[in-house]
Amino acid sequence: MEVIVLGTGCGKCKATYAAVKKVIDENGLDIALSKQEDIMEIMKYNVMTLPAIVVDGEVRIKGYIPSEGEICKLLGV
Repeated sequence: MEVIVLGTGCGKCKATYAAVKKVIDENGLDIALSKQEDIMEIMKYNVMTLPAIVVDGEVRIKGYIPSEGEICKLLGV
């Protein structure tokens, strides 16, 4: 599974990345996590509100910081 956090580097974007990383680390998940801060790359996902989380190429969450519970559900934990 590949997870990308889209964001320009704002506080909400950093908090979202940290929350996703925490869930992955705490559960020992084999997930490739990265973040995309380049606005031109972000625009390819047709996302207008950040932060956003992309799972295997599909935008699954956008516009808010998800709870750890929501991230667990998203990642199938």
